Parts: sequence; C-alpha cells; structure tokens
Amino acid sequence: MKQYLFYIFLALIFASCSRLNKATDFITNPTAKEVYKRDFNISDELYSLWEQQHETGLQDSLKIELPFAENGHFLPKSFPIYAYEMNLNIGEIFNFEIFTDSINDLVFIDFYRITGDSIKSFDKIESAEIDQKIFQYEIKESGDYKIVIQPAIETQTDFVLKFDKKPAYFFPVAGGQNSNIQSYWGATRDGGARSHEGIDIFAKRGTPVLAATNGRIGFTGEKGLGGKQVWLRDTKRGQSLYYAHLDSIAKTSGSVKTGDTLGFVGNTGNARTTPPHLHFGIYKHGAINPLHFVKQAEEFKPEISKFDKKSTNLITKSSIANLRDKPTTSRSQILGQAKNKDTLQLLGKTGDWYHVRPKNKSASFIHESLVAPM
Repeated sequence: MKQYLFYIFLALIFASCSRLNKATDFITNPTAKEVYKRDFNISDELYSLWEQQHETGLQDSLKIELPFAENGHFLPKSFPIYAYEMNLNIGEIFNFEIFTDSINDLVFIDFYRITGDSIKSFDKIESAEIDQKIFQYEIKESGDYKIVIQPAIETQTDFVLKFDKKPAYFFPVAGGQNSNIQSYWGATRDGGARSHEGIDIFAKRGTPVLAATNGRIGFTGEKGLGGKQVWLRDTKRGQSLYYAHLDSIAKTSGSVKTGDTLGFVGNTGNARTTPPHLHFGIYKHGAINPLHFVKQAEEFKPEISKFDKKSTNLITKSSIANLRDKPTTSRSQILGQAKNKDTLQLLGKTGDWYHVRPKNKSASFIHESLVAPM
C-alpha cells in the first residue's frame, strides 16, 4: 500500500511540474530548442555541441529550386544539419514537410530571410513548434530565403524532406490555368509611355471572373481604361484587387468568399480592340506584381531515391570529383573538389545526386557516378 501511494505521489509531482512549466512557458515564451533541452534533460555540453551545428548550417550555401525532395536516414548523435537556400516571390506560400517513421521523432525548423550582398546575414522570420513537422509561410517580400532543419540528438529514422510552394490566391478566371496568362507585369503600353501594372488572363467572353480571396467589394462601375471593373478589398493583407475590362458585373457590394463570381470576362475600356480577357492587378501603396499570387503549382509527389541506408559515408572513386551547390551540372556552381578516396559524410539523396559533407567543409551535392558506399 505504501509503495502504491509513493507512485501516486510521484505522478502528482510530475503533473504539477508539467503544469508549472506550461504556465512559465506562457510568460517566458522559450524557443522549441530550449523546451527540448529542458524536457529531455540535455546536458549543457551536449546541447552546446548540437547547437553549434546550426551555425554550420547557416554557413552552408546549397541552393534548390522548388519543388524539391530529398530522402535519407537520421542516426543518433551524428549531429547532421540540413540547410537550403531558395528564391521566393511575394504572393507565394512556401511549404515544407518532413516525413519520418514516427510522429514522436523531433525535428527543428528555422526559416530565415537572407540579406546583404557580399556578406550574407540571416534574419530569422519564424521557427516551428517543437512537435511541428509541417511549416508554411506566406512570402511578403521577394528575395532569397533559407530553411535550416535539424533532428533531435537521439533521432533515428528514415526521412523524406518535401519542399514546394503554392499561390496565396485562387485563380481569378473560372477554368483558367497558367497558359491563359499572356501579358505580364511591366510590359510596355502606349509606345512606352506607361508599363503594364498587372497581368492579362485571356478567356472566352462571358467566362466567370472569381473572387481570388475573401474580402469586401469596394468600387464597381465603368470608367477609364479599365472599362467595367470591380475592386475587391483584401482586408487580411491590406491590399486591393482590381478586375478590369469586364463584360458585365455580377456583384456590386458586400462581402464575398473565395470563388464567388464577381463578373464576366469581356473587353470593355481600352481593350475594345483586343480579344476578351481579364486585367488583374493588385495595389498596396502602389501597384505590385500579381503573378505569383495566382500562378498555379502542379501537385508534387516526391520520388524516393534509392541508396544503401547502412552507409554513413561515401568514398570518391574518381581522381577529381566536383562538389556543387545544386543537384545539377547546369546552372550550378562548383563549391570545391574531392580527390580520389576522399571520405564524404552522407546526408541524403535527391534523384541521382547525393547530399554530402566533406570533413570540416560546407555541405554540397555530388553525382552518384563519382562515389561509392564505404
């Protein structure tokens, strides 16, 4: 009986500590890594060694183009770090997801905006929660970004990394697709007197024009170059969507939801001599390029690259092997070279390319034909 009461006492203490930690966390707002160190009783020395790898990842310069996938195997206390740079545009939603063998496998995700020209600096935008394996962020400023991915110290699992993007808005013409966009932002107009502040989406006359997002109708009517037009206010983002050259207007006031019909494709205004199309623009303290807000992305299903999961290292089998910043020979830079029988730490694989780290050097990609498992 006494032993039974003792275990109840321990359980109550543990529950009380857990509630106390949650209450304290609400006030102090610790990072996911700080919570991990505390909850798993990670020693200062081990945690410091693990954290140092994050700085290594920031100094890596691997570049990827979306969509992208990589798979591999995490080993405990191997301290791997995965960092990728990519160019993203305003209006795109960046998506990252990691698949592992168990929902209990912890992986830490940090997302940065890259600033500076000759010397890079990294402004942290957001970090994922401690149990979060899906990370999503809407890009508010076009530029270069970096994601750093780090498994917990004792994690042992197969993994798949999946990166892709999607538009923030619904496509504004019913049944339309990217190929219907035939005039782009910045194109010259009136013999160079002005530039095109939007995109033109061509479709049959009378095709429904749709609300690209939830919002409220502002102005509707017929005037100026745009002819019959609808202005939709996106209160979430603080910007206005401009639908012009409509054949007729279906919604003149009130709130609308994504996909609601606002009007129908036509060629009113200064588009009288052109085939029917929607001129679509976005304004926020001036015009901004709307293309990436609506440019559709194909569904991406990552392919799993085959390799020997038992191998933790590769060995070069050619006299000289180029180490590249991208998994391709075209449009990539050579970061360095490996010599015959050099040992490379194996981090993952994408297609025909291994993701590797030479000893005391930056991560890189190397073609599978140049290496062999150790």
